[in-house]
Amino acid sequence: MNPTAPDACDTLVLIHQAELIATFDAQRRELRGGSLLVRGRAVAAVYAAGEVPPEVLDEVRARGELIDARRHTVTPGLVNTHHHMYQSLTRAVPAAQDAELFGWLKTLYPIWSGLTPEMVRVSTQVAMAELLLSGCTTTADHHYLFPGGVRLDDQIEAAAPIGMRLHAARGSMSVGESAGGLPPDSLVEREVDILTDTQRLIETYDDPGRYSRLRVVAAPCSPFSVSRELMRDSAVLARSLGARLHTHLAENDHDLAYSQSRFGMTPTEYAESVGWLGEDVWHAHCVKLDAHGLARFAATGTGVAHCPCSNMRLASGIAPVRRMLDAGVPVGIGVDGSASNDAAHLLNEARQALLLARVGRAMQPPQADGEGRLRYGCDLGPAEMTARDALELATRGGARVLGRDDIGHLAPGMAADLVLWPLDTLAMAGGAVHDPLAALLLCASPQVAWSLVDGRVLVREGQLTTLALGPLLERHDRLARQLVEGGRR
Repeated sequence: MNPTAPDACDTLVLIHQAELIATFDAQRRELRGGSLLVRGRAVAAVYAAGEVPPEVLDEVRARGELIDARRHTVTPGLVNTHHHMYQSLTRAVPAAQDAELFGWLKTLYPIWSGLTPEMVRVSTQVAMAELLLSGCTTTADHHYLFPGGVRLDDQIEAAAPIGMRLHAARGSMSVGESAGGLPPDSLVEREVDILTDTQRLIETYDDPGRYSRLRVVAAPCSPFSVSRELMRDSAVLARSLGARLHTHLAENDHDLAYSQSRFGMTPTEYAESVGWLGEDVWHAHCVKLDAHGLARFAATGTGVAHCPCSNMRLASGIAPVRRMLDAGVPVGIGVDGSASNDAAHLLNEARQALLLARVGRAMQPPQADGEGRLRYGCDLGPAEMTARDALELATRGGARVLGRDDIGHLAPGMAADLVLWPLDTLAMAGGAVHDPLAALLLCASPQVAWSLVDGRVLVREGQLTTLALGPLLERHDRLARQLVEGGRR
């Protein structure tokens, strides 16, 4: 049984007279004073200012809910394409604060070996609360650690009452230190067990239908923690069951060096050799994607989860996102693990994507123009990325990366996943007057005022409706202390 399958829904909601509705539809319409009607699980209509039919208003007032959206910007729900939710338990651990990727992992692996099913359930709910309040309505999560009886079912069951859409990625590690991998041997699994459990999870939980709230993904962790055979076999298994594929790739220089020394290939060449390029595949990071890799990703429709905060936090570098987009590579935004970010605020992640792209351009070497004069990044014309570009990565881009055509923009027939951002706040003062959409990224990142997923209100006037946050946070922090103190013994 699918624990996140929604009941039949007769929801009727009118989001009325918004300061701005940014649809991100095919025409990228932005409607001042517009309204949006939700019936059941889907958007029924998007109206320009003053165009709501009187009979619709009468019906909503009689049996539905009318949300006054004045002084709010409405956008599609944001889509998070990469996360490790369990890591909220190990944020800001002192020993890992200043490490790059491989050192960071080696520091935290012994701590994570103490994960319990309760810790997975609680950290899942904390992560989803943070995502919801930052505008996210759909999230992927890459869970690859299964000590102490932990199962992916723990996460799936904990997520069900929250109401978010979840792409649960069954991660895995099978090559430990003794076999030349990075993780300790105590955290790896037998490959036959990994494949058997992945098949069980897909067959038990995966819902491929329109408006699905739960999909299951095959997701061996990384080139430095699994074998060639597991990568190949996972791809074959997932495709035979109609599931998608996800892993980490080309995250930093050590990642490149490992692929070269272990496989004699670049990360992209290795991925292609084991069947991991295609429209049903997305890779996290790709900071070090070279020209050949970029071309192969574009030609095959392989997606990328761009995680700017984590890439800065771990000193991995700046992903070539503008070149990816110009080549046609599908790109979405990911918050990555809460121990390498150390936040899970998706709107802020989009803001960082915007800022990092501009910094990256400024760091490019000067180029000579036709008359031999040097031109620098700041003199090369339009910005590397605009606020609307970054928001598109977080909405339409993420939907494409996850293989979804029912989320990511607002139009009749699309899932009723949307958020209302407050504009009458101190942080928005002035900015919202001039551009109520760009202000979401150029001003300080706000929390949402309202959030709907599948037509259901999950955040109402800034408060979660499906979680009691206080007791959850108290329980989470008790478990965080228990986990880290156990890892120090």
